[in-house]
Amino acid sequence: MPPTPHETAKPDFRSDVTVDLVKHTASDSDVLWAARVSTAGEQSLEELSKDPERSKGLINYLMRDRHGSPFEHNSMTFFINAPIFVFREFMRHRVGWSYNEESGRYRELEPVFYVPGESRKLVQQGRPGKYEFVEGTQEQQELTTRAMEDSYRQAYEAYQQMLAAGVAREVARAVLPVGLYSSMYATCNARSLMHFLGLRTQHELAKVPSFPQREIEMVGEQMEAHWAKLMPLTYAAFNNNGRVAP
Repeated sequence: MPPTPHETAKPDFRSDVTVDLVKHTASDSDVLWAARVSTAGEQSLEELSKDPERSKGLINYLMRDRHGSPFEHNSMTFFINAPIFVFREFMRHRVGWSYNEESGRYRELEPVFYVPGESRKLVQQGRPGKYEFVEGTQEQQELTTRAMEDSYRQAYEAYQQMLAAGVAREVARAVLPVGLYSSMYATCNARSLMHFLGLRTQHELAKVPSFPQREIEMVGEQMEAHWAKLMPLTYAAFNNNGRVAP
């Protein structure tokens, strides 16, 4: 008797990413007591109850002279929903980061796929190491959308056919493209996040230029917005000193 085929799920196409701050222990005072233990020992605990505004000069000094370890005594956990190719770039960032991503071995993956929005620049000009992206034509935008959506539909149909035939999820998932959306928890501290932002965002205040792929930059911008609210003095010092991680 042939296997009962899965009910065909209708693919969903998106052009956004989402980032939620799910928990944190992060404040400017974390930087201060960590730094002051060098000279104050146990008295540095008094910084826990003090207004960090009084010591923003110390935070700026630490950032400016790249005394980095005081910026590690905090934690932020984000829940990120983005295309798989974004997460493959994330894995380049290993020091100070922890990741747990949803598994295609243990669950049937949903048909949600990335298609660039109209604001996404499509054409690369220039040689490697010295190039820029420019707007594509209407024809290029339409071709990109059509080609991606057709490919996604075909890939997901093949995936469901294999699952219906009893093929293991960990085998069937091989036909799915990196434009499929996935989700993960990413935990970091302020120092590791600053290093990430220095490489994965473009900013007018950055001393060192960066050329990130737009989709991971979209994630970085949302993470940055969350962090700026948690540690405003540290965030200001980061920007005032060229957005270079200490």
